[in-house]
Amino acid sequence: MSIQPAEEEVPNATPEKRVAKSDRGSDRQALLAKVQPLLLEDFKSEDVATLPRPELALRIGQIVTTELGGELDNLNLLERRNLVGDLITWLLNNSKPTQASTDLMKAKAAHTAVQTRKKDEQVDEAAPHTATVESAKSRIQPLVMERLDLTAASQLPRRELAYQVGEIVTELLQEEQIRLNGPEHQAVVDLMLDDMLGLGPLEPLLADESITDILVNGPQQVYVEQGGKLNLTSVKFRDDAHVLNVSRRIVSQVGRRVDETTPLVDARLKDGSRVNIIIPPLAIDGPSISIRKFAKKKITLDVMMRQGNISDPMCTLLKIASRSRLNILISGGTGSGKTTLLNAMSQMIDHGERVVTIEDAAELQLQQPHVVRLETRPANLEGQGDITMRDLVKNALRMRPDRIILGEVRGSEAVDMLQAMNTGHDGSLGTIHANRPREALTRLENMIGLAGINLPAKAVRTQVAAALDMIVQIARMRDGMRRITHVTEVIGMEGDIVTTQDLFTFQFEGESEDGTLQGSYKPSGLRPFFATKAAYFGLERKLMEVMG
Repeated sequence: MSIQPAEEEVPNATPEKRVAKSDRGSDRQALLAKVQPLLLEDFKSEDVATLPRPELALRIGQIVTTELGGELDNLNLLERRNLVGDLITWLLNNSKPTQASTDLMKAKAAHTAVQTRKKDEQVDEAAPHTATVESAKSRIQPLVMERLDLTAASQLPRRELAYQVGEIVTELLQEEQIRLNGPEHQAVVDLMLDDMLGLGPLEPLLADESITDILVNGPQQVYVEQGGKLNLTSVKFRDDAHVLNVSRRIVSQVGRRVDETTPLVDARLKDGSRVNIIIPPLAIDGPSISIRKFAKKKITLDVMMRQGNISDPMCTLLKIASRSRLNILISGGTGSGKTTLLNAMSQMIDHGERVVTIEDAAELQLQQPHVVRLETRPANLEGQGDITMRDLVKNALRMRPDRIILGEVRGSEAVDMLQAMNTGHDGSLGTIHANRPREALTRLENMIGLAGINLPAKAVRTQVAAALDMIVQIARMRDGMRRITHVTEVIGMEGDIVTTQDLFTFQFEGESEDGTLQGSYKPSGLRPFFATKAAYFGLERKLMEVMG
């Protein structure tokens, strides 16, 4: 059901389940005009400003019911409430305040100031109690849903919907005799809005910038990663159906689906965060959601240097390598920070270059003006229509790119990527899952085999050695901090072996009292093999300075 213009009825909706969005034009004005003189007469001897709003609402509601009678039949519950609210506002604006009411309002303002100061001094006491909020929400949420058409409500602006839900919640709390303070009342409304418009219990976790990963293992277990450590949270879903509903909301935003026929899917949130979802029967203990949050704060190589992820000389070396258009492969384990480092290094790309990015789920955030972002597509229900990474790499070669960036090399697309690097697309970047630089080379060799190309091992290694210039190894260490452990050059071939040399390595030296690992980034002192290429870009002197 969609929301119709304000002058029309919403078809097939009972009065209790319509959402009031705006006035009904002249009819509404006529109702207001009919009641307003009666209000002035009824309240002429009273200080309206001194009356509690609930009392005003009750008395005005009685006048409206008595005077309008059958004319109210065409209004749903929310429209009647809005009519009474408008009349209260009109009455307060049109009644003349007396000295007594003025004094009372000043006294109320002074009292509010005192209460605000007390709340500021005792923030913890004013904070909503989680158990109380959850209990109240679970009791009244079904009742709220009965009075709202969710399809229509989802079309309203959040602020307008929040106002309407807040009014209903206030009524239901009184009917159910549930007592909540102000912050608790607001927390109940916010949780309901998150369920209707957002990602439910995950919304507070998504808003917390200190959280980098959110891991949902069924409805009763939600972990987060903060500071490189996994912690169990108090966040819970109602049941498996609740988790599945949130999962479907996520994938529908990027035109995908998750159900029994497609029980696993990769997607992304609106802010670029990467999401993996897997549901029963593949996930035995209930639907599982894994979210790798996209950092709102842009990470640069300089920021990584200040955080201790790399040293100052290593930072300069990576900048020179990127400026010199080296083909670089970033290697690391799951959650080691490969994509973050890729984003940081991509900022060295000249703004005059045409860049094509290829990913399974688009999450790279390049700052250059000339970027074309490509994303794979899974097969449909008939098993047709899928577009693979390899398809996109082949197509990218026809798009006149200056650089190609692969979010992750994991299969036969390695062949086309290496061919691109060998045919004039210098400065291309990519990531790969591997624990050491040498292992990254072995994995590349194996991926070429996956493409079904029967080449001798030496021919494959020769192609790898000719295409790649550098491997940057990054790791998440046991103290939770990401560090670049190796900057390794690919030099060439000696016999059947790809030869490499380390330019920088991280040397572990111990552990501090707070559990932070201590170490230093050691330069090898060797002359970089790409010094000639750096000289072409006028960067050789600076390169030799950082190598000591």
